[in-house]
Amino acid sequence: MGNTKELGTKKVGSLLWSLAIPAIIAMLVSLLYNMVDRIYIGNMENGTIGMAGLAVAVPIITLIQAFTQLFGTGGAPLAAIKLGERKQEEAEKIMTASFSSLIVSGIVLTVVIEAFQEPILRMFGADDASLVPAMEYVTVYALGTVFVQIAQGMNPYINTQGFARMGMATILIGAVLNIVLDPIFIFAMGMGVRGAAVATILSQGISAVWVLFFLLRKSPMKLRREYLLPKAATLGSIMMLGVSPFVMSSTEGLLQIAFNNQMSVYGGSMAVASMAVLLSLYQIVLLPLSGICQGAQPIFSYNYGAKDYGRVRETFRLTFRVCLLYSFVTAGIIILASPVFARIFSNDEATIRYGAWAIRIYLFGGMFFGAQIACQQSFMALGQAKRSLCMALLRKVILLIPLLYILPAVLGDSAAAASMAAPVLDLTKDGARTFCVLLAEPVADILAAAVTTLTFLQFYRTQLKQ
Repeated sequence: MGNTKELGTKKVGSLLWSLAIPAIIAMLVSLLYNMVDRIYIGNMENGTIGMAGLAVAVPIITLIQAFTQLFGTGGAPLAAIKLGERKQEEAEKIMTASFSSLIVSGIVLTVVIEAFQEPILRMFGADDASLVPAMEYVTVYALGTVFVQIAQGMNPYINTQGFARMGMATILIGAVLNIVLDPIFIFAMGMGVRGAAVATILSQGISAVWVLFFLLRKSPMKLRREYLLPKAATLGSIMMLGVSPFVMSSTEGLLQIAFNNQMSVYGGSMAVASMAVLLSLYQIVLLPLSGICQGAQPIFSYNYGAKDYGRVRETFRLTFRVCLLYSFVTAGIIILASPVFARIFSNDEATIRYGAWAIRIYLFGGMFFGAQIACQQSFMALGQAKRSLCMALLRKVILLIPLLYILPAVLGDSAAAASMAAPVLDLTKDGARTFCVLLAEPVADILAAAVTTLTFLQFYRTQLKQ
């Protein structure tokens, strides 16, 4: 689907699926890559240490990706709104300003990470054992930062024009190449964790070339040389809307640091390594939800710009129902089959037993996450920067990070916490407090879903009128 006019005329249900299904497929392939990557590392010799190294490197990767959200995801809805207003030149100015900003931020991030990676990783929870594989991964990955910025930051501009299949191809190219190259570099060439990073940046480089070719040659809305130096007002509007997904991504790194530190204190290396597994499984819930919302975003933005609020309301109702149903069913299945999923990532029986226990706690709130992401992403698609930012801050910064420290302090000595930790007492330093750290996730998820839903429903009743 590449005709932007269809965003305002085609039946919402079929339009949403025509845009969302390619995005979901791309997200699932990306999820497969992430899981395969961790499976390869987890099954190396000293795989548990390799996984712990990857876990402490994740915040750096997340920070890099946050800047793709700030300039790319922030600008794409604005461009779609301008297209809905029939202002293509303004849309091209926004897209080109995003591109320039992504290049500059990529170069700066590369220099900073390469220069200060050891103290950064130490701060993120690396100990002497996990520091070595973490540095091996980050040293290589940082060199490909500009590739990541272009591939992930500019792809939303393909999707926002309605070219869902082309946007899907961007992710498929990178993910499939990663899956193919991982075993070659990790095992065949004996590069270990460093090989996983090499495979990643090579794949992202090819994806970046694909994105640039499309936006320069095939896209109706094109990158323009004359707009490469953005005006302050244009860049400001991009960052105003992009700050919400930027905060969501960057605080994910902050959150991972807090989790790593708390799990290291109360659980030890096995607990830190388990975080990589838990994050991978949470992505089974999160990424397809992101695909659904990615499919809905052009419909929201275009029709909001065209002031067709009836289609906006219809799009939200469908998106909300689908997201909540998916998260409830998928997280529930993972919880019920937690030993099966834990065994995928490790061949060590103790690690499997610990992982199955942790999954049941950590993923419980994920059943309600569909409501949170549907409402928060709808705010963003409608250009509601302040509301979107507040909802982004709510779950992680206001609720989850404080709870990681409050719950162990308040409930760590309780009989209930000790009872819940009984299955893994022999595998942790302090099982009761480890349970409390994990419990913070579902508590924050459920509270954030409730507040975000109520906030959007108020906006829905008062602002989305004809």
